[in-house]
Amino acid sequence: MPIPNSDTGDADVLKDEAADRSSMPERRSGFRGWLDGVRSTRTGALTLKIVVGVIGSVMVVGGLIMVPFPGPGWLVVFAGLAVLSTEFHWAHRVLEFGKQTLHAWTEWYKRQGWLLRIVVLVVTVAAAGVIVYFGLRTLGIDVIEIAQSFR
Repeated sequence: MPIPNSDTGDADVLKDEAADRSSMPERRSGFRGWLDGVRSTRTGALTLKIVVGVIGSVMVVGGLIMVPFPGPGWLVVFAGLAVLSTEFHWAHRVLEFGKQTLHAWTEWYKRQGWLLRIVVLVVTVAAAGVIVYFGLRTLGIDVIEIAQSFR
């Protein structure tokens, strides 16, 4: 706050106040504040890194297993990378690369004509059908036999 009738100019006083405020770390509240508290000790930081690493890795591996099947496989992979990116810089880079690649593919797809869009849709549905068919066959379920029983 400027002091009237002081020897230093008002700008100098304001500059000193800004320097004092910028040197103080900003205290966060809520979940981020809790994470900062956990990270404040060496044991807490290591424990958090291990827990985040295990949870994120399980999500990524589970998502990769789900990718060939209809459902949220890629969504789970991206969610796992988002969890890992809270503690690991490499995961943040991989997540950003994935988001950029997905965005580029989506923009390319939007620019294509209806014929190519329909072809992509048909190929996607056919691939999903084949994957489900063979997935059920490996579980011992004969889809053709079930379909014939409805006749």
